[in-house]
Amino acid sequence: MHAPMCTHTDTQTHSHCNRPNQKVVVVSGGVMSLQSQTEMAAGSLPVVSLRLWTFLVISTTAAGLNLEGELVKDLMIGYNKNVRPMEKSGDITKVTVKMTLTNLISLNEKEEALTTSVWIEMQWCDYRLRWDQPPRSALYGNLTSQMRIPSKSIWLPDIILENNVDGKFEVAMYCNALVSPDGCVYWLPPAIYRSACSITVNYFPFDWQNCSMVFRSQSYNANEILLVLTEEDNQPVEWVVIDPEAFTENGEWIIKHRPAKKLINKRYTKDELEYQEVVFFLIIQRKPLFYVINIIVPCVLISSLGLLVYFLPAKAGGQKCTVSIMILLAQTVFLILIAKKVPETSQAVPLIGKYVVFVMSVTIIVVMNCVIVLNVSLRSPNTHMLTNKSRKILLNIVPRVLRMQMRLWAPTFPGRRRSSLGLITKAEEYVMKTARSELMFSKLREREGLMKAALEKIHSGLDGGTAQDLRASLAQASPEVRQCVASCKHIAQSLHPSAMVLSFFLGTVGIFLTGHFNQPPSVPFPGDSRLYLPPTKNNTIDE
Repeated sequence: MHAPMCTHTDTQTHSHCNRPNQKVVVVSGGVMSLQSQTEMAAGSLPVVSLRLWTFLVISTTAAGLNLEGELVKDLMIGYNKNVRPMEKSGDITKVTVKMTLTNLISLNEKEEALTTSVWIEMQWCDYRLRWDQPPRSALYGNLTSQMRIPSKSIWLPDIILENNVDGKFEVAMYCNALVSPDGCVYWLPPAIYRSACSITVNYFPFDWQNCSMVFRSQSYNANEILLVLTEEDNQPVEWVVIDPEAFTENGEWIIKHRPAKKLINKRYTKDELEYQEVVFFLIIQRKPLFYVINIIVPCVLISSLGLLVYFLPAKAGGQKCTVSIMILLAQTVFLILIAKKVPETSQAVPLIGKYVVFVMSVTIIVVMNCVIVLNVSLRSPNTHMLTNKSRKILLNIVPRVLRMQMRLWAPTFPGRRRSSLGLITKAEEYVMKTARSELMFSKLREREGLMKAALEKIHSGLDGGTAQDLRASLAQASPEVRQCVASCKHIAQSLHPSAMVLSFFLGTVGIFLTGHFNQPPSVPFPGDSRLYLPPTKNNTIDE
């Protein structure tokens, strides 16, 4: 009734199963039932091909990795990293150098140290690391790309920053070196350097500085290695490379020039390490806005308050001294702030320091003037007398220096004005005999009955006995007397303010105008018209 079923035993003996279009494949002693021949060709071949290609790729990659590893082991056999690569006796190893600036971190004026973040590119050829010639070319000829080798495992030219200030001569990280089949080594380590930079403080904060980074080999002289600048397109890279996309601009300094040069020191011989060196220059200009807003403008405004002292009345001598001394103390604070910023040098005085000293001198003169006026105004003929020496200086020497001449008095009988001359004479006599302090304290003098009696002797038309009545009487005198009084009053009120305002203005403009003319040079080196910049590269970062 039922068709016989094919068991495992039956399949092995081929006695009970007889199915058309069916193949039986015996694999390793077992029998595998497959689909028809058409189905096998359509479904199994892509899977087998994918697996085959995967196996080939993995095998090739593993073989390449194994081959590169074998090459590294082969190159390091008998390799001495302390020996300079010299294929023949007397050969000089050529080392090319290029510097890429990524960040001008800071310039510490106090310590005279420039901090920069750079990449130092060095290239040289080591014949011991090449594999493009027999016998290595027969084994590793398929490796045509560069190979990475730890830099501490191969010879290095020991190029260091000679003018560093922190004692760190090494780079920040010993990254891998790229080795070409011809044995040429390319090494690009990053570094953060602190180099010495002599600060010129003459025009601080409107100054510019010329800093340099000097590189030389600390182990090999000019007879062993040759330091040169890297060449690109058959032209030496005589500038510090700056990538605008990777460069971080400094908030205080702007780079004006960035040349590079190889220098030969004729004072030394080729056997000395100092004979050759590669120098990278950074000519930078300060952005003075911070100091203008935070130091210069407040200092100018505070110092200008000292001129207001002359607009106070003479009797306010104590208030004049108080205001002047407070301004002097504020200027001292600014001077301390400046001293903390600039280096401790006696070679020059910074521009802003000159200005602070100038305004302090003006303020001291104002204080001295206030003290003298206060001292003289409170004197009395009863306590002080004009000495002969002072009389000679004030009445003889000073008028001749000022080209002043005293008019000789010639009486004119027709136009005699006895009342006016008598009034002037009596007024002068009263002022000379009366102390300034007595005029200030009029109420006290009125109580003692002194002032009223004196004023009545001067002119009988004075109803009151005060100084105001005296001024009113002088105002009613002849036109000559009124003109004389007005002139004296104008001179007393405007002589000192005008002189001090003019001195303050001219001194301020003159000092800061010198900083305006202190501009960096148009070319990096005097007498050399070249700019030491890439010929086709946009250098907007330096503008």
